[in-house]
Amino acid sequence: MEAAQTEGSAYDQQFEICKNFLANFSRDDEHPYNRQMQEVSNRSSRRIEVSLDDIDEFNEDLAFAVSSNTKRYVEIFSKAVDDLLPDPTVELLNEDVFDVLQKHRQTSIENTDAQVPQLPATLTRRYELSFLPKSSNKSLPIRNIKAEHIGHLVTLRAMVTRVSDVKPLVSVVTYTCEPCGTETYQEVTGKGFMPVAICPMCQTQQQKNKVTMQTRGTKFVKFQEVKLQELPSQVPVGHVPRMITANLHGELTRSCAPGDVVTLAGIYLPTPYTGYRAIKAGLVADTFIEGMHIRKDKESYAQTLLDEEDLEKIQAVSAGSDAYTALATSIAPEIFGHVDVKKALLLQLVGGCDRRLKDGVHVRGDLHVCLMGDPGVAKSQLLKFISGIAPRGVYTTGKGSSEVGLTAAVVKDPFTSEMILEGGALVLADQGICCIDEFDKMDDSDRTAIHEVMEQQTVSIAKAGITTTLNARSAVLAAANPQYGRYNVRRSPAENINMPAALLSRFDLMFLLRDKPSRDADYALAQHVAHVHSTGRPPVNEDRENAFSSEFLRRFVAAARRVLPRVPQELAEYITSAYVNIRAEEAENAKDSHVHFHTTARTLLSILRLSQALARLRFADEITQPDVDEAIRLMFVSKISIQDEEVTKKSVNPFSGIFQIIKDYSVQTGSSVVRMSDIMNRITSKGYRAADLEAVLEEYDSLNVWKVSDDKEQVRFIDV
Repeated sequence: MEAAQTEGSAYDQQFEICKNFLANFSRDDEHPYNRQMQEVSNRSSRRIEVSLDDIDEFNEDLAFAVSSNTKRYVEIFSKAVDDLLPDPTVELLNEDVFDVLQKHRQTSIENTDAQVPQLPATLTRRYELSFLPKSSNKSLPIRNIKAEHIGHLVTLRAMVTRVSDVKPLVSVVTYTCEPCGTETYQEVTGKGFMPVAICPMCQTQQQKNKVTMQTRGTKFVKFQEVKLQELPSQVPVGHVPRMITANLHGELTRSCAPGDVVTLAGIYLPTPYTGYRAIKAGLVADTFIEGMHIRKDKESYAQTLLDEEDLEKIQAVSAGSDAYTALATSIAPEIFGHVDVKKALLLQLVGGCDRRLKDGVHVRGDLHVCLMGDPGVAKSQLLKFISGIAPRGVYTTGKGSSEVGLTAAVVKDPFTSEMILEGGALVLADQGICCIDEFDKMDDSDRTAIHEVMEQQTVSIAKAGITTTLNARSAVLAAANPQYGRYNVRRSPAENINMPAALLSRFDLMFLLRDKPSRDADYALAQHVAHVHSTGRPPVNEDRENAFSSEFLRRFVAAARRVLPRVPQELAEYITSAYVNIRAEEAENAKDSHVHFHTTARTLLSILRLSQALARLRFADEITQPDVDEAIRLMFVSKISIQDEEVTKKSVNPFSGIFQIIKDYSVQTGSSVVRMSDIMNRITSKGYRAADLEAVLEEYDSLNVWKVSDDKEQVRFIDV
């Protein structure tokens, strides 16, 4: 008897402490919990979030008790809120079903002397109470959550692999007895319950009248089951990633999607097995986490919130003289060289604009890049870095990925026993970047799944009676090694990488990274690697002294992707003529057996996508001619990297290359005067820059080969 009284007094004491905390805690002369309770009373909010940092500041013992027995204190704090809930300060216009039940109950009390059952507190609560973990708490890997954490508030960091549909979960069941009109309430705390069959009120009078379940008066809450998996960085060598189930209720549902990396705070609880598994399990129980708070670690570009300080810094960087190069060199600064490749990867992060035409045709805006070449040129490191920057970046390898692993698999939901689709790597990377390493090691049957994704950006499924189309709006960054160890420039890229030409043509840019011996380049590379290993950071030089952080790159890309540049009418003719000139030149060189790269209509779309990405970097609403010129230059650089030595040598020297273009045009037209506007398309289509053209004009003007006009708009040969 004394123990029961002591327990009751301890409960009352804790209840009063919690009530005192909610009523009197203040921060910066503000009462945050009084404000939250007023919002609940006015029905403008459905959540009350109690921070353990505030509880720790108020009472350290109470904070420890809440973190170690969270489930119990949720009920204690909820009862304290019920006592402290103020009257609404606004007029409540819409009544819900529980308002009607309360009115009926009040009418029954006034009109009858019979005992009317009390409404459960769970039925009348219009809020959900949750605890926020301490800011000093470190997130745990799934494998480090052990039996000692049962009942505790734990914080873990993991990746969401599967989410179920949001379904109603019964919380309080209401029954009605037809003969006596009494309402009976039954609270449900577990996954199942035994329905009430006989009216308790009639049973006291020696009558056995059956009750009917009343759906309208029953309270349901939103319920969603989430599967979480360990991050690759948390899995020890030789181990399999562990998984755990999290149950989300109410407003927490629909807060994450497959592929998100989240930090979840919740109560670690046991649950017994049911059905046939209970016979096999015996006394062993399964565990799950009841979600309290969830936060996405890498928000999508659309969800990234930028404050005034971020916007000012982004505008200052974009207004710089060479923001394009500075941002590109900030991508994996520890990797030496590959400036044009890093520029292409920056443009892939920014992407072009998706177009949905009136007839329903979808033109993708995502850029696909393929890095191929000799082993040991940091292809995989670049892929790892990009997958870390992209909000929905997924890294996988070709040999370890099957068709269903890339697209979608049909699995049986253990909770509902229904056949559902579980998204693969390409679906998880929706509106992100899917990095596929060892692209050449994939089986042909598995590789066919990528064809549809790269152009239509959808995954069509017809399995186990499920016929549907999933979105896979992801950019593909692939890395491939040569088939015979090192790259053979005498063979075509399709022969070297052992991939069909139909798949290679879907890549907007293809770079060949070759490991060619060169004393100066080898010395600079070795010096760079030695400096990184001795100091732990890349050497500071003009390119990397102002390298931006990954977080700033993510925010810059998020701001740039909100711009939707368009192609002005006057520039459309310039792009058209440039494309026609490239095609005409390829037709002239059709007999050259060393040319393996062909320009198609997809190349024209690639130029437009690259130009849009460059305009986004400048936060411009329109594409300009320099954007198109840089896009064509990148296309030419990627093209020339996969040609053999004979073709490459023809275009190594920009002076002789540009001079030959101007000379040939002068002979073709039969005029000694050549206008710059007439040959600009021919020069940019060869991959030359405006700075190269200016240098050539000055060089040959000083040699009296030609005379350049004062406005530099035309050139007149002295002796043709």
